Formats: sequence, structure tokens, C-alpha cells
Amino acid sequence: MRILLVEDSERLRRSVGAALKKSGYLVDAAGEGQEGLWLAESNKYDVIVLDIMLPGLDGLSLLHKLRQEGKTTHVLLLTAKDTVEDRVRGLRQGADDYLVKPFALEELLARVEALCRRSYGAKQSRLVIGDLEVDTAAKEVLRASQPVRLKRREYLLLEYLARRTGEVVTRSEIEAHIYNNDVDPMSNVVDSAVCSLRKKIGAANPAPLIFTRHGLGYTLKAEPE
Repeated sequence: MRILLVEDSERLRRSVGAALKKSGYLVDAAGEGQEGLWLAESNKYDVIVLDIMLPGLDGLSLLHKLRQEGKTTHVLLLTAKDTVEDRVRGLRQGADDYLVKPFALEELLARVEALCRRSYGAKQSRLVIGDLEVDTAAKEVLRASQPVRLKRREYLLLEYLARRTGEVVTRSEIEAHIYNNDVDPMSNVVDSAVCSLRKKIGAANPAPLIFTRHGLGYTLKAEPE
């Protein structure tokens, strides 16, 4: 999952960014509002973690612009203000959740995970596709009740496909969510990652789960073709 973190405190930006990356997220970070707005307009994110007090363009103005442009990305506001009026104002501007500083990193991670689930219409952290189980909270995978050991990129790819079970996911969408758009258009990195993932989840049960839609992308589903 791809997260945008907009926070002017370098110390907090580093600590929150490191915690998100350690939890398996792909993270882009900005230290001021205009840069955050540009990133949010230029890329597709699953969640935006947005500080309200930003230099230049403040967080609420940034959020207002995104909602005016029709951006529906879930937004978690961070703020040092803890009055009902401040919280109501943020929510009415289009925020999905609100976290007051100082906060525990564990709570921020839990709120981000909840917003990611909401982005894909899921209520639980456990995704089940046939005999494949993906625990998005623990970042663990089982196939036929056997643990599947995946590298970080492989897990991110599987989780993204699992959250969009039954849908055709294009290579460009995978590149944007898993590789930060930092992939040569002529590279076969996505195809190689899918091939490796197929082998690993097929070790316990060879029945295929990932199908290629030639010229379009890939789909993850339990029904054989």
C-alpha cells in the first residue's frame, strides 16, 4: 500500500515514515503543503497522513483543494489542537480520521491500516482467497494452512492483488503502488515479481490463483480458468 506523509517536523516525519515502511508500506514524504499537494495530485495513494500546521499551504487548505478536485483518498489529519471545534472543522473539510499530537506510533499505524481496509471495502485485516490467507496487520501469508515466506516487494504485490480480488490490475498500477513509479517502462520487473510470487504461493498447493490478462495485467482469484 502506498502512503503520502505530509509533516513539517523533520524528526516526526522521519520517525513516522520509518514506522510505516517497517510495517510494509511504500511511503512518499513532504515537509510543506505545496509539495504535498503536488504529490497528492500526481500520484494515487491509499492513505494520506496530513499535518494541519504546514508552512505555505496549510493542511486544511490542502485537503479542501483535493476534495474540490474530486480526490477521494482517505486522509488522516495530525494536529496539536485538541478542541471539538478543530476536530469538527477538519472532518467537515473532508478528513476521514483525526489524531492529536503527541500520539503513539502504534495507534497511528492502526488507524492507517483501518483506512487502507476502508479504501478497498474491507472490514477485517484477514483477506481470504480460496485456501490463501493474507493477514494485512501481521503481514503474514498462509497457503493451504502452510506459511509462505515472501520478500517485502512480493508481499506488497500479493497484498495489493488480494485487496483487489477478482479485478484486473494493470502493470502501471502495480508499478505505482509497489515501485514508486521508479521503474523503466521497458523493464520486466513486474512480470518477474509475479512469476516469483506464483512459485512461492504454489508450493503448498499448485492450483493457480494469479492469472495473466494478456495486454491488460493480472488478476488474483480462487476460481480456475
